[in-house]
Amino acid sequence: MPAFRYEAVDAAGRPRRGFLDAVSARAARDALRGDGLFPTAVEVASRSAGARTDATHLAAGILALTTRQLATLVVSGMPLDQALAAVAEQADHPGAARVLVAIREQVGAGESLADALSRFPRTFSDLYRGLVAVGAESGQLGGVLSRLADYLEARQALRQKFTAALIYPALVTVIALAVIATLLLYVVPQIVAVYQQSRQTLPWLTRALIASSDFLRATGGYWLGLVALLAVVAALLSRQERWRERWQGFLLATPVVGTVLRGLDTARFASTLAILTGSGAPLLRALETAAGVIWARPIRRAAHAAAAHVREGVSLARALASQRAFPALLVHLVANGEQSGRLPEMLDRAAREQDADVERRLTWLAALVQPALIVFMGAIVLVLVLAVMLPIVSMNQLIR
Repeated sequence: MPAFRYEAVDAAGRPRRGFLDAVSARAARDALRGDGLFPTAVEVASRSAGARTDATHLAAGILALTTRQLATLVVSGMPLDQALAAVAEQADHPGAARVLVAIREQVGAGESLADALSRFPRTFSDLYRGLVAVGAESGQLGGVLSRLADYLEARQALRQKFTAALIYPALVTVIALAVIATLLLYVVPQIVAVYQQSRQTLPWLTRALIASSDFLRATGGYWLGLVALLAVVAALLSRQERWRERWQGFLLATPVVGTVLRGLDTARFASTLAILTGSGAPLLRALETAAGVIWARPIRRAAHAAAAHVREGVSLARALASQRAFPALLVHLVANGEQSGRLPEMLDRAAREQDADVERRLTWLAALVQPALIVFMGAIVLVLVLAVMLPIVSMNQLIR
C-alpha cells in the first residue's frame, strides 16, 4: 500500500501535515475528511527518504538519553509535540534528530505516539512501543517514559559491565593464540633447521614441539575450513527454534554461565513487569508483554505458562513458583507484593536484586578467569620456550 504525504487544516483552521497509507490519493482524501480534516495537498511520499529514516538504528545509549530527555519534558507539563521538537533540536546524533522530526510530524498529523514509533521498528522495540501505548492510554505517559528511561539506562550499564568483564580475557586469549601460532608456524621451523645441522638427539619436548609444528603447518588450512564450516552450521541451526532452545537450555544448565543468564532474564522480566503494572496495565497483558523480552526460550515458555495459570485464577506468585524457572527471591517478593498491594514496588526491588547479583557474579568471574587465563597461557609459552632452549643447553654441556 503506497504512502501519501498530505497537508490539511482542521475544523479550527490549524494546519496539519503528515503521512498516510492508502490505496489511492482519492482514498487518502476520503480518510482525511473522515477524520475531520480538509486536505489541501495530497501527493505520493518519497520512498527513498522514508526508507532512509525507517532504516535508522539508534544505539542503546542514544535511545536511553533521548527517552530521558523526552520524559523530563513531558513530566514538566510540556505538550508532546513541543517536547519532541525540543529534543530533536538539541539532539547531537543526526539519526536521532531525523527520527524525532518524523515522529513529530506523525503525531502532529493525528497519529498516536505508539503508532508513530512503529514506523521505526529497528529503533523502538515492541516493548518500547507497548509501554508507550499503555502510558498514553492510562494518562501517565511522562511517568512511563521516566521508568522506561530508567530501564534502558540500567540495561546499558549492565551491558557495559558485562562487556568489560569479558573483553580483557578475550583480548588475552587472542594475543596468546596469535603468539603461539607465530611460534609454531614461523619460529620453530627456523630453529629446527639449526638443530638438524647439529645431528644430535633432541629432547622429547623439542621433538613433540617439532611434530606439533609440522602437523599444524600441514593441516592448518583444513582446521580453518573446519572452523568456518562449524560456524556456518551453527548459524543455520540457530535459526531453528528447536536447536536454539536446546542450546539455550544447555547454557542455562551450565553452573556459572547459566546462573548469570537466568539472572539477566529474571531482572529484565521483573523490571518490565514492574513498569507495566505500575502504569496501570492489566496483569495478563503485562505478563504476555514481559515474557516477550526474555532471551532464553525455556524461561520465556515458563513465563507464558505462568500467564496461563494466572488467567485461570491462580495468583502470580504461585504461577511463577509452579514453573521452577524463576529464582525463589522473585517468587517471595511477588507474593509479598500481592499481599501488601505493592506489586510494582516489589517487582522493581526484585529486578534490582537480580541486577546486583549478576554484577557480583560477573565481578567474581572476572577476578577468577583473568589470573587463571594468564597462568594457563604463561604455562603454554613456558613449554614452548623450554622446548626451544633445552637443545641449546644440551649443546653447551657437550662443548664443555
